Formats: sequence, C-alpha cells, structure tokens
Amino acid sequence: KINPPSSDEAALLGDRALLSFVQPRQNEDLVKQLGDQGATVLAMDCIPRTLSRGQAFDALSSQANIAGYRAVIEAAHAFGRLFAGQMTAAGKVAPAKVLVLGAGVAGLAAIQTAKNMGAQVYGYDVRPVVQEQVEAAGGIFLKVDFEEDGSGAGGYAKEMSDEYKEAEKAMLAKALADADVVITTALIPGRPAPRLVNAEALATMRRGSVLVDMAAVTGGNVEGSVSGERVGGGVDGAVSIIGYSDLPSRLPATSSNLYGRNAAKFVLSAGPQTTGEKGRLLLDYADPAVRGMLVLDDGALKFPAPVEPAP
Repeated sequence: KINPPSSDEAALLGDRALLSFVQPRQNEDLVKQLGDQGATVLAMDCIPRTLSRGQAFDALSSQANIAGYRAVIEAAHAFGRLFAGQMTAAGKVAPAKVLVLGAGVAGLAAIQTAKNMGAQVYGYDVRPVVQEQVEAAGGIFLKVDFEEDGSGAGGYAKEMSDEYKEAEKAMLAKALADADVVITTALIPGRPAPRLVNAEALATMRRGSVLVDMAAVTGGNVEGSVSGERVGGGVDGAVSIIGYSDLPSRLPATSSNLYGRNAAKFVLSAGPQTTGEKGRLLLDYADPAVRGMLVLDDGALKFPAPVEPAP
C-alpha cells in the first residue's frame, strides 16, 4: 500500500506483513492497533535516505518527484495565463514568475518542470548546499541575509533559529509579492510543516496568483490552506491556494509503476537471495535498510531503530 491504512483496512490485515507509508510518529494509534494484531510492519517512509543501497527502494523520492511535477501542472491549470513569455503581433506577454520554496526532490522536480514550461523560476531552501542543484534545474537561488546552515540529519532540513526566521520572513515577503505562482514543499520529519506564507504575505500577492501547498496534509506551509482542497486566500480571496494531498495519484500509472518497483526491489533485496527461499521475507536486523524500516515484528514494537554509533 502507498498511504497508511485506515483502521478498518488495518483490521483486514490481521497478523500479516504490511509494506506501506506508515508515518509511525504521527500514527501512534494505527501502530498500536497493528501491534495488538501481531502484524509485521515495514515503513517505506523510514528508509535511511543516506544509505546508498536504499536509493533503489526510496519511495519517498519516487513519489515526491511525481508530486513536484504534478504541482506545477495543477498551478498552470489554475493560473489562467501563459507560463512562457510570448512576443506576438498583439503585444508582448511576460513569462510567469514561479517561486519554489524547498529544494528537496519535489522542489527540484517543480523547478525543472516550471522552467521547461518557459517560466522564470526562483528557488529557496534553508540548506545552502542545494544552491547548485537549484541552478542546475534551471532556477535562480534566493539567499537570506543571515548566516545559518539549515542542513539536518538524513538529508532533511532542520528547524531554524528565531533570528534566521525573521530574516527569512523579510526576504520571502519581497519574493512572494513579486511571484505569480508559488509552490511550497517544506517538511520537517515528525513535526508540523513550517509556516512559510502567512496571511500578511498573502495580502501582498497579486490577484490571480496561485499557491500550491504540498505540505497541506501535515499542517501546511501556507496559512489558510486546506488539505485536499482548493480555496481562496489573500485580499477578497483572489489568490488560489491548492492543498491537494493526492498529487501522485493524479498520475496513477507512473506512481503505481515506480512504487511497485521500489517495493519489489526492497523485498528482493531483503530476503530471497540471502535465504534461497523464494516468497519468504527475511527480516535481517543486521541490514540497516530493514532495521531502519521495521516498525513492528510479529506485533513487537521495533521503532525507532537504534542510532548507529559514529565511525
């Protein structure tokens, strides 16, 4: 399964094995229910992302790439104007200005897609190390006039200081007022999504502007966004805020194909070739990929995985 199962779906599972996005920190009741049932649970969202072998079954990345692409398509549909600049006999049309906040897998996919559609694209992330990636994808990297590195563990961003947040707020206020389309992708593992766009900033945006809040399901980067819905914001509700939580599902064939490959590569890597028994999943605790993903083993809680000592 891709999304965490509902309580009813979990009941149907019984004591069998589940390979899915589980989000164990956010879904404690689900984990308890599955534990009481004696189930074995492997969380695709807990793959150690710094593990090179884990890249083949990193479903977070494969689905985020699709979501970033689809976010731009949804924004273009709602925008009502061209992304690419045009010079015609009727007059000149300026290219749309697209601002992407967060330069992880989803953000970089969004930058590349918007650039390919002819937009003028800007990217921002609290991790200075991603500047080259933003520029390679075709974006212009925005910088905060404050020295602090936002790189956290496992390749994610960490929570920033209050001083940095104030400097960031001033920089983003100017960038948001100038943007036609904004796509936000900022997430912090196990925490509510950081608020990047507040009501005050929304009020400065032009009528007809569009925001796609890819973090709406975990509280949202944009004030007023609603998970799964498109709502109005800003002055007189003239700014569209899209909080769709099913972006990969809007490209079902590609999403299913890539997720199926991720899951198959994990199962084949974790079991059959080491045991010689086809169809039997071996949970090797010495395998960092298996141990990092293991939430329950026959009902016994194994999450979180022990932290490996530094070499």
